[in-house]
Amino acid sequence: MSASAVHNLWTTATTAVDPIAKIDAPKIEYGQLSPTLIVVGAAIVGMLVEAFVPRKHRYHAQLFVSVVALTAGFAAVVALAANGYGTTKAGIAAMGAIAVDGPALFLQGTILLAALVGLFTFAERRLDPEAHGNRVDSFAAQAASVPGSDSEKAAVKAGFTTTEVFPLLLFAVAGMLVFPAANDLLTFFIALEVFSLPLYLLCALARRKRLMSQEAAVKYFLLGAFASAFTLFGIALLYGYAGSVSYGTIAQVVDGTVKNVNPALADTMGNDALLLIGTAMIVMGLLFKVGAVPFHMWTPDVYQGAPTPVTGFMAAATKVAAFGALLRVLYVVLPGLRWDWRPVMWGVAIVTMLGGAIVAITQTDIKRLLAYSSIAHAGFILAGVIATTPDGVSSVLFYLAAYSFVTIGAFAVVTLVRDAGGEATHLSKWAGLGRRSPLVAAVFAVFLLAFAGIPLTSGFAGKFAVFKAAAEGGAAPLVVVGVISSAIAAFFYIRVIVLMFFSEPRPEGPTVAVPSPLTMTAIGVGVAVTVVLGVAPQYFLDLANQAGVFVR
Repeated sequence: MSASAVHNLWTTATTAVDPIAKIDAPKIEYGQLSPTLIVVGAAIVGMLVEAFVPRKHRYHAQLFVSVVALTAGFAAVVALAANGYGTTKAGIAAMGAIAVDGPALFLQGTILLAALVGLFTFAERRLDPEAHGNRVDSFAAQAASVPGSDSEKAAVKAGFTTTEVFPLLLFAVAGMLVFPAANDLLTFFIALEVFSLPLYLLCALARRKRLMSQEAAVKYFLLGAFASAFTLFGIALLYGYAGSVSYGTIAQVVDGTVKNVNPALADTMGNDALLLIGTAMIVMGLLFKVGAVPFHMWTPDVYQGAPTPVTGFMAAATKVAAFGALLRVLYVVLPGLRWDWRPVMWGVAIVTMLGGAIVAITQTDIKRLLAYSSIAHAGFILAGVIATTPDGVSSVLFYLAAYSFVTIGAFAVVTLVRDAGGEATHLSKWAGLGRRSPLVAAVFAVFLLAFAGIPLTSGFAGKFAVFKAAAEGGAAPLVVVGVISSAIAAFFYIRVIVLMFFSEPRPEGPTVAVPSPLTMTAIGVGVAVTVVLGVAPQYFLDLANQAGVFVR
C-alpha cells in the first residue's frame, strides 16, 4: 500500500469520527456545592498561612480563617435549604457525583456546627500552665520531633505551637461534607480518604502522653487502611456487578429495571455473588467508621490516646458523616436488597448495643468509658437505620444532631480536670469533684444523663425517636434489646455521677482549670442543645422529617 493511500485512509478515518466533538465540558453547579467549596478553599488558605505568615501570628490567623469558613459553610447550607434544595429542588449535582437533598444538607449542617464547636476546644490555650512564658494548647510543640528529644525541648522553649491542626480540621470537615452526599462510589471513596487521613495525623499530636498518642494514631491508621482496602474491593465488585459506579444505576440493576447494558460487562452483570460480597465489604468499611461491633477495636485505644479536643471532634463528626453515608448506601443503592442486609444489621445492632454497654462497666478511664458509650450509641442509631421507613431516616438524623453536641461538650469537660501530668482521666481522680467544683460536675452530669437517655435531655428524645421508628418498622425485639442495653448503660453513667457528688474529695486530687471563653462556649452550646432538644424537640424532629427524603 502506498504512502498516499495510507495517508488517505488516515484522513478519512479522522473525518468520519471527529474525536473533539465527543468530549463534553463538565457542568458543575458551584452554588449547590458551595458549603464544601468554602471549607476546601479555607483549608488551602490555612496551608498558605503556615507557609507565609510569621509564626507568632499564625494561631490567630488560622483561628480566624477556620471560624469564618465553618460559619460561611453553615450559612451556605441554610441558604440552600431555604431555597428548597432539601425538598422540591433536590437533585444530583457535579455530573452525577454529589446529591443535594434533605439528608445531605441536614447532615452537612450538623457536621459544620459540630466542627465549629470542636474548633473552640482545639484553640483553647489556658488549661496547661504556661511553658517558658508562652501559652500552650493541647497539641505537640513540634510534631515531627521525637518525644523527649532535644529538638522537642527546644521547640517547647521557643514557644512553638502546631497551628497546622486548623487546616487539618478543615480538610477533614471537607471530606465529611462530601461523604454522606456522594452519589457514586468513587466520590464516596475519595471523600472517605480525604477525611480519614487528617484524622490519622491529628490523633498523633498530643502535647502530653506523646507516645500513647502516636500509638493511637498508628493503630487507627493501620486498621483504617484495612477498612479502606475492604471498601475499595467492595466498590470494584459492585462495579463488576452493575457496570457502573453510580448509585442510581446500581439500584436499577439490583431492581432489574436497567435499560441499556454495557456489552463488555454483560457477562458479569447481575451476578449475585458479586453484589452480595461487594455490599458486605462496603458496609464493613462503613461499620468500621461508625465503630460498630465487631469493627470497634480501634475506638477505645484511639479515643484514649488522641488529644481530647480531637477525640471530641472525631467522635461527633465522623459518626454523623459515616451514618449519613451508610443510610444513603442502604436506602438509595440497595433498597432492593433489603431482605439480605436487614438480618445482618439486626445482628450487628444487637451485639453493638450490648457489647458497648457491658464492656463500658469495667472501664476505669473516663475517655475509654466514653468510647464504649459511643459504641453502644452506634448500636442505638443502627436500630433507626434498620427501620427502613421515612421515620427511620428522620429519627437517625435527629439522633446524630443531638448526640454530636453532647459528645463534644462531654470531652470538653474532660479537658478541664487536670493534675500535674495533664488531664486526669482515671475515674478514681474524679471522686468528690462535685464538692471541689460543683458547676463543672453538674454540667458533666447533664451530659451523662443525656447519654443515658434520661427524660428532658436530648438523649431521651433521640432514643425515643429511633426506637419508635424501629418498632413501627417491624423491629420490636430490637427495641427490647435496646431498652435493656440503655438500662445497663445507665448504671455506669449514674456511677460516675455518684462518684463525683457522693465521694470524699482526695486531698491530692486534681484541680479544675479555668478555661478561656472558647471552651466555655463549646460546653455552653453542648448544654443548651442537650436541654433544648430534650425539653422542646418537636421543631427539630419536624426539621429532620422534612429533610428525610433521599433523591434518587
